[in-house]
Amino acid sequence: MTTHLSDYAGLKAKRTLWRQLRDVTAVIPVSAILSAIVALFFLTAAIAPALLATHDPFTTNLYRALDAPSLAHWLGTDDIGRDLYSRIIWGTRQSLLIGIGAMAIALCGAVLLGFSAALGPRWLAETVNRLLEILLAFPTLLLALLFVALLGPSASSLLIAVGIGTAPGYARLVRAQTLKIRQSSYVEAARALGHSERTLFMQHIAPNVFRPLSSLVALGIGQSVVWASGLSFLGLGVVPPSPEWGALLEAGKLNVTVAWWLEVLPGIAIVLVALSFTQIGRYIQQRAEGDNTL
Repeated sequence: MTTHLSDYAGLKAKRTLWRQLRDVTAVIPVSAILSAIVALFFLTAAIAPALLATHDPFTTNLYRALDAPSLAHWLGTDDIGRDLYSRIIWGTRQSLLIGIGAMAIALCGAVLLGFSAALGPRWLAETVNRLLEILLAFPTLLLALLFVALLGPSASSLLIAVGIGTAPGYARLVRAQTLKIRQSSYVEAARALGHSERTLFMQHIAPNVFRPLSSLVALGIGQSVVWASGLSFLGLGVVPPSPEWGALLEAGKLNVTVAWWLEVLPGIAIVLVALSFTQIGRYIQQRAEGDNTL
């Protein structure tokens, strides 16, 4: 009798756990959950790479050069025998820092330019609008290439170049959102009640402009990682022997015909980070739009 009761209790606990998981997935999409897991893995790799790495990323072993993925080296080795998995893990910190830093620069520039174009004096608004039109006429990669050429190839110049290159697009969004909120009925009502422009900005305009930007942060981090890796692959960003992902791609291109893993696997890491942060940003955006419709 006791055995039957214990089996029933165990079955009931499993059903309860399944129902809890089903309830969670009903509220949060499975894609968002998987994206959060992937993002958490790479954030852990960026913060504490020694916890996940299996080898020293800079230790060479010419006897194991260009080894295919195996139990000894999960993702294979490069042309001088360094463990590729460990190099990808240690390179996560630099790649994500560049992505996060570039996004921070882009947002600061976007807020400054967007508010100036929407709320500044007419001469300032016209000047900023013309500047944004000029910058938006250039493709983002070309604009970033220009700044890298001026600053020289390095991690810091790559961060600044990607941040400045992506800022005009975000500034245009900030300007449009600010103009939309400034002309809304609740702002007009607050203005009619005698609230000052400073009060209107601090209490109504700025909070409603910053709220949609939360989704852009996640979207922009993934995008910035892709741009930075592309510039490093072209030899204009971080250079080998750094394990930054774009530098790994650049270093592995000479052996791609005999060691496919040197190009494919760092590329998969870049794609996973970009997809996970993009999916998280879209989920945040959907939640914000759902809350606004209530």
